[in-house]
Amino acid sequence: MIAEEARKELKGIVGEKGYAEHKEALISYSYDAYAVEAEPELVLFPTTTEQVSRIMQVASRERIPVTARGAGTNLTGGSVPVRGGIVLAFTRMNKILQIDKENRVAVVQPGVVNMDFQKEAERHNLFFPPDPASMAISTMGGNVAENAGGPRAVKYGVMKDYLLGLEVVLASGKVLMTGGKTMKNVTGYNLTQLICGSEGTLGIITKIIVKLIPLPETRRTLQVAYRQLEDAGTTVSRVFDMGILPVAFEVLDNVFINIIEDYSHIGLPRDAEALLLIEVDGPEVAVEAEAKQLNELCREIGAVDIKIARTFEENDEIWKARRSAYGAEAQLRPTAIAEDCTVPVGKLVQMFREVARIAKKYNLLIPIVAHAGDGNLHPQILTDVRNKEEMKRVEKAIDEISAKSVELGGTLTGEHGIGIAKREILGMEIGETGIEITRAIKKAFDPDNILNPEKVVKVD
Repeated sequence: MIAEEARKELKGIVGEKGYAEHKEALISYSYDAYAVEAEPELVLFPTTTEQVSRIMQVASRERIPVTARGAGTNLTGGSVPVRGGIVLAFTRMNKILQIDKENRVAVVQPGVVNMDFQKEAERHNLFFPPDPASMAISTMGGNVAENAGGPRAVKYGVMKDYLLGLEVVLASGKVLMTGGKTMKNVTGYNLTQLICGSEGTLGIITKIIVKLIPLPETRRTLQVAYRQLEDAGTTVSRVFDMGILPVAFEVLDNVFINIIEDYSHIGLPRDAEALLLIEVDGPEVAVEAEAKQLNELCREIGAVDIKIARTFEENDEIWKARRSAYGAEAQLRPTAIAEDCTVPVGKLVQMFREVARIAKKYNLLIPIVAHAGDGNLHPQILTDVRNKEEMKRVEKAIDEISAKSVELGGTLTGEHGIGIAKREILGMEIGETGIEITRAIKKAFDPDNILNPEKVVKVD
């Protein structure tokens, strides 16, 4: 329990508008997009780094757990305050502090929404590629904490590839500056990259410095349907062999195709075993040539239906299928658990088949969408958390999917993080030595284990 004197002190730091302890607020900040809930004791809405520092000084002195939170779109329980304490909500630290066009650098606060930042960068003819599916609502702070990626990762990479520097408040309240505004920096240990993807367990991010790149002139998307999943897999490898690097390379399985068509009625081919979305970008002439080459290749491999966007509006229409996936599945079951694993691209089709086998084994509905270009699969386990018997089968299926991914030379998570969901199986991939080092890093940054405790690794 947070002592009354500490509550008064914290309220004095953030003011009336930045303090909430009524039941509605506690419930609102008790969950994210995963299937676990836990209420904090109070919610604080800081507006400055100084406020965050003072809050952490109080939390450190009183041993109060602190969970940083952006928009709460986390898919592994990372923003759930499992030990109560304080939720630090960064919705009021939402300013784009600088866009430096000359040096192609931007400085933002953690509460800036990804899509808002992208739109602002584009007004300067600059481009910030990281595009998680939640980019319309997820925040830059959360994106850094999770090292977020998205469909464009196959060509442009993920958050860490654009991260130059951070301002971080440590558990003690001390403020740490890492990196800077230069494209090259090898001064000391790379603390910027250590914080990136640490899920709020090492420090509280209060400022973010990212690099930007020139905005591509145009883009073109192809929607390609195949009757055989293996043909889609062949297409993925052949495209790279041709020397084409798509900006996005997505695939949906037959289960998802039909779920989306039932929901959206956009004319998807129901008998297709796989639907590929291939997007290329760059100069108009080059994009037109690549789209033509891709069309010819897909027909050669056996595509039964191909649509090519000719305008930005047609591009958006094609992407409607991918973007409506999560809304469509929500119509079927009350709970959707978004799994996340990555395998070598050459093992992608095999992993699709393995997930289908596991779904049948445990009598579960598991449609799959994947970033085919980098081997990152998202099996969507559609269930109901109130059905205890079914949830036991879900847990077994998740463990089996994770184990199979590692067995095929892959990883437990490509972009969603460990959080609570995969904490107990982390050692499956990194081993006991990796667990020991992870714990040692956690203790060095947070000796009292107050920063997002119980996430990634247990240290008590």
